[in-house]
Amino acid sequence: MGTLLLLIALIFEIAFAIYCIKTKQNHKQLKNWIRIAVFIAFIILTLSSVIMWSFRWFILGILLFILALKGTVSLIRNKTTLRKYKTSTIVWKTILLTFALVFALSPAIVFPQHPSPKVTGKYEVATASYTYTDKNRIEEFSDKGDNRLVNVEFWYPEKADGTYPLLVFSHGANGIKASNTSTYMELASHGYVVVSIDHPYHSLYTRSEDGTMAFISSDYNREVSDSNKEGIYTKEESYELIQKWMKLRTDDMNFVIDTILEKAKNDKNSVYQHIDTEKIGVFGHSMGGAASVWLGRERDDITAIVNIDAPFFSELDYNKESDDYVARSEAFTIPLFNIYSDDVWEQLDSNSTYAANKLTNDQFKDAYTVHFKGAKHLSFTDLPLVSPILANSLQGGKADIDPYYCIETENELILEFFDYELKGIGDFKPEETY
Repeated sequence: MGTLLLLIALIFEIAFAIYCIKTKQNHKQLKNWIRIAVFIAFIILTLSSVIMWSFRWFILGILLFILALKGTVSLIRNKTTLRKYKTSTIVWKTILLTFALVFALSPAIVFPQHPSPKVTGKYEVATASYTYTDKNRIEEFSDKGDNRLVNVEFWYPEKADGTYPLLVFSHGANGIKASNTSTYMELASHGYVVVSIDHPYHSLYTRSEDGTMAFISSDYNREVSDSNKEGIYTKEESYELIQKWMKLRTDDMNFVIDTILEKAKNDKNSVYQHIDTEKIGVFGHSMGGAASVWLGRERDDITAIVNIDAPFFSELDYNKESDDYVARSEAFTIPLFNIYSDDVWEQLDSNSTYAANKLTNDQFKDAYTVHFKGAKHLSFTDLPLVSPILANSLQGGKADIDPYYCIETENELILEFFDYELKGIGDFKPEETY
């Protein structure tokens, strides 16, 4: 929609400029009426939901309002003296308005209006956001000595009776808690309480209940970036970084789960009273998936895990003699479902950080594993729908898979897995390739 509107606007502005130059007139009155008509058309399109009002249209709305207001004032004043025609003035005004339109429509182009992935459950979904304060930890990314704040958001069945399994999600590096909103919506609509965690200073940004913003740590961002480059870190240094990253994330996840379990006992808030504390699943994308598998080693109350495109960091040791990663030899007994893109699938046979993910690893012989052919790393988030430009830029190109097919199939499989493992519904037999 944004690209289409920009194209129409540019064609009109250039055509109108050519018309003025050809006739050697300013056509100011006609231009004023057109500005007013365009603003009215924008209002009509918004009210009729052709344009879904959101942040992406805010700048354009202001620009069109200013132009319409200026045109209205000009028509009311009805000047009789006409400004002398100058071709240079027409050209410069057209250029300036073109830049203004590109700027105003940039949010709609970068974050295009798009239909939401399907939600198939019978429950209406409600949301709630909270900030939890971990009194046992000091924020390591701040020198103020404050306790660590962890922001969470819930998606849960609205106006529903009974209790439902708790599912805890952890986002990837540079991600946000809303990264897989379509997944949370689908799960909650089928009777799950889903809570997604913002890992402060590991997330792109996070906002606390009091309005305080925390942005991604530049040091952490550099560490993640450099870890994906050759020759920056030794394997031993990379292993130490992994331990540091995972400790922060698993500490956050443990803290959130413990807080929710405690509130389920004492807090009368409907969110907590909908939770079946005996049925807990964890899942995450990328680094969040690695943290979810790691948590399966630490807790005995987790009964199902979904790993989305992540290495088994918890299953790696660093061997100094070989200067390489080696997989640990301890069976993983918690039901596990792995979802892999081409980006990860192609590394499963290497001795990289995916050494423990090898399909021949007997410690994970009972795990379910599927491969989405043509998918890239971010295909398993909502970003390719929310912003194809950003997704393609961050993952090094466009994925060779339909984004709606990918995310909706992923959501369906995750739902079937949790239904089978946590609710005893159906039989989970995924295909090897999608």
